[in-house]
Amino acid sequence: MSTRVFWSVLAMGVLMPILAADEGMWTFHNPPKKALKDKYGVELTQEWLDHVRLSSVRFNSGGSGSFVSADGLVLTNHHVALDSIHKLSTDDRNLLADGFVAKTRAEELKVPDLELNVLVGMEDVTARVHGAAAKAANAEDAEKARKAEISAIEKDAREKGGLRSNVVTLYQGGEYWLYQYKQFTDVRLVFAVDEQAAFFGGDPDNFTYPRWCFDYALVRAYENDAPYKAAHFLKFDGAGPKEDELVFVSGHPGRTERLMTMAQLAYRRDQSYPRTLELQKRLCDMLHAYSRESASAALEAQDQVRTMENSLKANTGAYEGLMSPALFDRKIALENDLRSRIAADAKLKADVGDAFEQIERAQAVATSIADRMSYSRIRSALATHAQNLVRYADEIEKPNGERLAPFRDSSLDSLKLGLFSAAPVHRGLEERMIRFALEVAKEKLPPEDPFLIAALNGKSPAEVAAAVVAGTKLTDAAERQRLFEGKRAAIEASDDPMIVMMRKIDAITRQLEKRTEDEVTAVVTAAQAKIAAARFAVYGRDVAPDATFTLRLSFGTASGYEEDTTLVPWKTTLYGLFDRALSFSNREPFNLSKPFAAAAKDLDLSTPVNYVSTCDIIGGNSGSPTINVKGDLVGLIFDGNIQSLPNNFIYANAADRAVHVHTAAILHSLEKVYGAGHIAAELRG
Repeated sequence: MSTRVFWSVLAMGVLMPILAADEGMWTFHNPPKKALKDKYGVELTQEWLDHVRLSSVRFNSGGSGSFVSADGLVLTNHHVALDSIHKLSTDDRNLLADGFVAKTRAEELKVPDLELNVLVGMEDVTARVHGAAAKAANAEDAEKARKAEISAIEKDAREKGGLRSNVVTLYQGGEYWLYQYKQFTDVRLVFAVDEQAAFFGGDPDNFTYPRWCFDYALVRAYENDAPYKAAHFLKFDGAGPKEDELVFVSGHPGRTERLMTMAQLAYRRDQSYPRTLELQKRLCDMLHAYSRESASAALEAQDQVRTMENSLKANTGAYEGLMSPALFDRKIALENDLRSRIAADAKLKADVGDAFEQIERAQAVATSIADRMSYSRIRSALATHAQNLVRYADEIEKPNGERLAPFRDSSLDSLKLGLFSAAPVHRGLEERMIRFALEVAKEKLPPEDPFLIAALNGKSPAEVAAAVVAGTKLTDAAERQRLFEGKRAAIEASDDPMIVMMRKIDAITRQLEKRTEDEVTAVVTAAQAKIAAARFAVYGRDVAPDATFTLRLSFGTASGYEEDTTLVPWKTTLYGLFDRALSFSNREPFNLSKPFAAAAKDLDLSTPVNYVSTCDIIGGNSGSPTINVKGDLVGLIFDGNIQSLPNNFIYANAADRAVHVHTAAILHSLEKVYGAGHIAAELRG
């Protein structure tokens, strides 16, 4: 189905029911039991749900995974593990280019600053949070009361159980749940394919289908310096799914905006996306230019290049969907349906009041400060370290309930994991990143802007970036720890140029954030809670909440689709991989990886490589296990097709597809390509 035809079909479906057949990223405390029973005749048991939940893993760096052996082996995507693989690579040992196989447990490489989370507890705390906010006189006070109560809940839970404890906002404030996680911070790399096999086709093939990518990696969770004994893990089904078979995805989708009001979506369309896309395009160009300077520079920037290219393409697709009149018409129809039902009920009408209008006014405030919020920032590893140190010194002196979220007691372990990481910081790349941020700010903001005055102090962006990077000691984890432990006294006494600069600019950033919190966030949060309550009254809880990088369950079938005048197959095979490489005369990025070229004669070319399903996914689902009705692993999410990119705002279920690595591809490549039969044996159990 062409993009034009796809949106035409969507337009005809404007007045479709609220919930499409396979739509929804469902919480494990409200799974889609009725939808599964009605359409597929399948009933999920609590035992099945608990097993899948406790087998699912969140990569706190962004992404998902799952336990796949009793000895703590975790399967995820190569691109989810890319940051870790990159940090373990050197000029002499390029794990990205060459891949990695640990032949023994002793050879497994400890990953710096990686945290894995497993959701072990869920508790509804909506009444507590709503009750605290209800006593406030205005939206600003309500937001403070809400945050204080959330902080108290998290702190109490952490102290009682010793688990990572986070209060999760669902349905735009309609519900609040306490999620508790078992944390793993001793994580070791076990296996990684070479990047060319993981990302065959490169950026041109990204978000397309058919695909032939071996996008997988394996790490192991350790506890007390020994492999974690996982009571729950997913058994590996090497046969994979059959065509049209029902499958499930259990993962951590990052963010969707399906329950936003039209005013919020208009802001995203007219303000957020244009700025984001311009910045990402320019940053990609800068990173590519830096990569061309030397082999070392290319290795330093490789993770950033991959991440930024992926984000740019994903955001471009989402933006194009948001620009579609068909999508907007359908979203308008859905909102009008809700608002008309509210208007027809006197109590709901009184309860909601002018909540929609309040959100619209808040978006106007956000628009008025959008430039300053976008460009009064420096995004780099050193800048992040410096800001965290400066903010920690200030925040730790406040009561826990008044601190910013990353500095609450419940989050300090994760903060320290990143701050004290021994991962290398590359000064050359850091200088370019800081210079880039300052050049953009100088171009976009007026000369008298407080951020520019504080950051540049009359100098050029190039001069400032060179000076702060050359003079800083923050590349040393021990120095960061010293400043952290010294708190305010150490930060105020520091003459480190990164700290000096951040002390000045963070005060300005905080002012902008405070205005956003008081005039936008607080207003929107209060208004959204009223709308959410009305939505529950009208539709019940048969609509899934938006994604929040928390564990969700989605479902669908392993099915192909129509595109233009042809059919797209539900799966691909190794025959297609070799054909695509040969059709491009083995030119990059369609060249066979060296291990696959060397193993060609030993491969069964009928082996499935990738397949697609109708499962509802979004960014953050990368690395999610694909599971059959029995609860066995039959695939690994690694992408969506181009038609799925507007899924951030709406699920159309026409040609939208999630793209998976087939379990047969994983086993066959371990045994025949990478000489990792011992790992395949562990997966086979």
